[in-house]
Amino acid sequence: MPWAPWRSNRADRRAVGRRAIDRRASAVARAIALAVVLAPLAACSTISDLFGSKDKDDDTYIEEPADKLYNEGLYLLNDKREYKAAAKKFEEVDRQHPYSDWARKSLIMSAFAYYEGGEYDESITAAKRYVTLHPGSPDAAYAQFLIGSSYFDRIPDISRDQDRTEKAVAELEEVVRKFPNTEYAISAKKKIDIARDQLAGKEVNIGRWYMQKKDYTGAINRFKVVVTRYQTTRHVEEALMRLTEAYMTLGIPRAMSRKR
Repeated sequence: MPWAPWRSNRADRRAVGRRAIDRRASAVARAIALAVVLAPLAACSTISDLFGSKDKDDDTYIEEPADKLYNEGLYLLNDKREYKAAAKKFEEVDRQHPYSDWARKSLIMSAFAYYEGGEYDESITAAKRYVTLHPGSPDAAYAQFLIGSSYFDRIPDISRDQDRTEKAVAELEEVVRKFPNTEYAISAKKKIDIARDQLAGKEVNIGRWYMQKKDYTGAINRFKVVVTRYQTTRHVEEALMRLTEAYMTLGIPRAMSRKR
């Protein structure tokens, strides 16, 4: 067949067209592959944005040696006087190294740090946990003493509710009962005497109020509580005097004398 230039040109165009299509197909295939790779990453980024991913400045969990954390807590407690920060450091020991001896020591130290910082509820929580987990430990007496002292240090004046005073007495009596031969039992007894005197003062104060309202029966009941429950307090003398006054006002002695 003779050479036909139009046929050659058409074949060339077709060849060129096929090569262009192949290049486009290749480019599309690469684009699809890249999209497949990037799609999960984009999804992760989107999910992270939705749920709040941590940036590079966020704190991340790094386990540290127990003794290092404990000593850092001691430094914050003794040198810096940063009691809450010290307590948090001791708590970190317990979190990262539970059931270790360091965790046991750190638990009582966190209770002490909270107490020193005036965080009494947190101190009570830590100390109660210590007593529950380590009742036979040498520091159990001190933990119980911290519980009572945390209530004792917040005893209000006699014009207010004495719930904390009653709790202080109850918890400090536990120190005396469970750990009678410790130095904490001696300190607990002194605080108990002060707290009981406060409770007696509250009863006398209410009794006086009843006397002012001429409710002598109510006053007598209050003064009797002082005489029967708080005999060793400094309020007994006044309670006895006011009891006599209330009885005389009601005419009880005259009635008794007529019976004789």
